[in-house]
Amino acid sequence: MYSVRLWSVRHARGLNAFYRGFEAFLVRLHPLFKAIGYDRLERPVAAVERSVKGLLFDCQMCGQCALSSTGMSCPMNCPKTLRNGPCGGVRANGMCEVKPEMRCVWLEGFRGAERMPGGVPAMQVVQFAVDQRLKGKSSWLKVVREKTGDK
Repeated sequence: MYSVRLWSVRHARGLNAFYRGFEAFLVRLHPLFKAIGYDRLERPVAAVERSVKGLLFDCQMCGQCALSSTGMSCPMNCPKTLRNGPCGGVRANGMCEVKPEMRCVWLEGFRGAERMPGGVPAMQVVQFAVDQRLKGKSSWLKVVREKTGDK
């Protein structure tokens, strides 16, 4: 999974462009989602999302995806689950202090953000702390609801 995660960061520009189109498609499906019922869709959509994002980003399904703001590097892969940048323990060689065999998630994220239009400024937006009640929920459905004002 680690090598695929690094691949995703290297291809952050294309993955971000794909996600923007996919997000627009999902938003257009809002009337259908609403007719079926978001609660009924939660489990099957979350299962698909877990599979896709788990493969590509080693996603931890926090329910509050920030991949487009973190250079396609899932901040929940940080052993300290930091959502707003690296800790003070990043080693001089860029490796994690907790998992020395792993490169800092945030250094990888910055590499990915450099490849994305508007990626570096997006990293400067403060992410809220993880709401544990959303763990395992679909962030795709959450985004559709937010964009359509159907919270």
